Amino acid sequence: MNWLDNMNILFLGDIVGASGRDVVRQHLSSLKERYEIDLVVANGENSAHGKGITQKIYRQLLDMGIDVITMGNHTFSKNDIFQFIDNAERLVRPANMEPLAYGQHTTVIEVKGKRVAISNLCGEIWMHDVVDSPFFCMEDILDSVDADYYLVDLHAEATSEKIAFTYAFAGRVQAVVGTHTHVQTADERIVNGTAGITDLGMCGAYESVLGRDVEEILTRFTSNEKTKFKIAQGEGILCGAFVHIDDTSGKATHIERIQIRP
Repeated sequence: MNWLDNMNILFLGDIVGASGRDVVRQHLSSLKERYEIDLVVANGENSAHGKGITQKIYRQLLDMGIDVITMGNHTFSKNDIFQFIDNAERLVRPANMEPLAYGQHTTVIEVKGKRVAISNLCGEIWMHDVVDSPFFCMEDILDSVDADYYLVDLHAEATSEKIAFTYAFAGRVQAVVGTHTHVQTADERIVNGTAGITDLGMCGAYESVLGRDVEEILTRFTSNEKTKFKIAQGEGILCGAFVHIDDTSGKATHIERIQIRP
């Protein structure tokens, strides 16, 4: 299928640790060629050994061909983040999660002559340090950010919250992709020109529990022993979604789940 003369976006789910980085490095170039990708957006909040991001890994992800990195509830898990987040033009952190004084929640980049805004928000349900509704924050973003297209990574636990958010902003943004659960959902949809999926899934070790070591997680579930959520190693699975935007109408017309297993 020929997607030329329109905008093609690749979203990648939570990159978890070294296995996640490796599987993205392995497949990203071929995916960009196959889908004629103009913009790559990936969630990097677990990219540094499963929790947070460092300046070194931020640069590695950009060097792989990722254009914008979104974050989530582990944004500030590594102290290194405070050394570079204010100068990281291609990284966005949740607009409604404390601390609010660092970094940016939205970045606007030009792609094929269009101003594309990429925003990051956290859900309120079962999440910590969230100080405002993602619904209210998104209204503020639409009022204050001038762009042709709006893409949103809603980092949230509850599937209902992510689906409701998609319907709330259908026709006003071009894509709402969910992250955080590390399990890809099979509910991709187009709602009034907005592409949505509840969760992109993860890029991380295939034989794992959400990217964590299986034996350690089993120990945690079957005993009172405290564990450190060690990152699993081994071949990775890559999960994400391809979204096509029609430049004439300014609406998303196609969304396709992507899952590459080892």
